[in-house]
Amino acid sequence: MSRVGLKPVEIPSGVEVKIDNTTVTVKGPKGELQREIHHEMIVKQEDNTITVGRPSDHKEHRALHGTTRSIINNMVEGVTKGFEKKLELVGVGYRAQKTGNKLVLNVGLSHPVEFVQEDGLEIEVPANTQITIKGIDKERVGALASNIRATRRPEPYKGKGVRYEGEYVRRKEGKTGK
Repeated sequence: MSRVGLKPVEIPSGVEVKIDNTTVTVKGPKGELQREIHHEMIVKQEDNTITVGRPSDHKEHRALHGTTRSIINNMVEGVTKGFEKKLELVGVGYRAQKTGNKLVLNVGLSHPVEFVQEDGLEIEVPANTQITIKGIDKERVGALASNIRATRRPEPYKGKGVRYEGEYVRRKEGKTGK
């Protein structure tokens, strides 16, 4: 039994939700999101709550039940509060800077790595070793943060690399001398 799927999604004031067959559209103060959901999931809107149901107890339906509810909840939360991911650069000479709509990373590679700011996402560089990504779509914010982190993952010996804020990097002991 899906515990996440059974919880209703509360719609705060100022948010408008429209459900057309398999398309869910959410409008709020920060913007508008639209998403296709699985055609067999049952989504109902009553007053200011949304409930998600499943047609049967098949394994696929059980898996989609909680996922569909979480996606809709994240859409509602995104248009009201928004999402943000913070990254930090650890290493000598590692730095980030924003020039125009590009994020330029110098992370010890032979060339600087550039990321173009996508529509609907906002990249900020409060300090030259910190990056903040903001947006209303949780999936896109997380994907961009993951792509930036993938340029130089934190390594276990010195701990250098791009990491999420507060991420713990398990350190290994280096070689031992004879």
